[in-house]
Amino acid sequence: MMDEFLTITAASGLIAEKQLSAMELTAACLDRARRRDDTLRAFILPTPKRAMAHAHAAEARVMAGLSRGPLDGIPIGHKDIYNTTSIRTTGHSRLLEHNVPGGDATAVQKWGEAGTLLMGKLSTHEFAIGGPSLDLPWPPARNAWNPEHFTAGSSSGTGAAVAAGFIFGSTGSDTGGSIRGPAALRAIAGIKPTYGWVNRAGALPPSFSMDHAGPMAWTVQDCALLR
Repeated sequence: MMDEFLTITAASGLIAEKQLSAMELTAACLDRARRRDDTLRAFILPTPKRAMAHAHAAEARVMAGLSRGPLDGIPIGHKDIYNTTSIRTTGHSRLLEHNVPGGDATAVQKWGEAGTLLMGKLSTHEFAIGGPSLDLPWPPARNAWNPEHFTAGSSSGTGAAVAAGFIFGSTGSDTGGSIRGPAALRAIAGIKPTYGWVNRAGALPPSFSMDHAGPMAWTVQDCALLR
């Protein structure tokens, strides 16, 4: 079971039926990341201890009949332009290398309330603009199918982490193709929603008038659950 790449929909059903635990699911994702992320560089800042602690809490809720819904116990990531309380948010830039927000972005808050498990902050192009840079504190992400191939961006770490099975879904953002490009080059799903449909409060803004916050996951159905 744990060698399979499950969708959110499939994993959620197994968790609800008590055939799979959030802790087992999280441990499998962490193991994949330990084995491959030295090459793929999807994470700027992994948060494994937090993820396992929250997985334990999610498992307890499910066993007590108090599940928060289909996202409870599902491992996810956040593109590192989304503010996370007490967890460094850098925009993949040296300028914000030590920036630790005091509050969550709205999307982060809502996913947390739904019971998702944060596996870490994901690499991007610097401030979600331009292309990959080799002179920053963290290297650019690589394509999960072939590390020699381009990732597209700027949601590069998100695309790599989903395609590699490190997480089941993540926040992305799209100003000029930054969800659509990485999804296409990884053969996963990404939704650029109608402007303003997903609240962008607490996300670093390349362009207030053009930014679209949206999810990336294996399938369109999973993206719909994450919206």
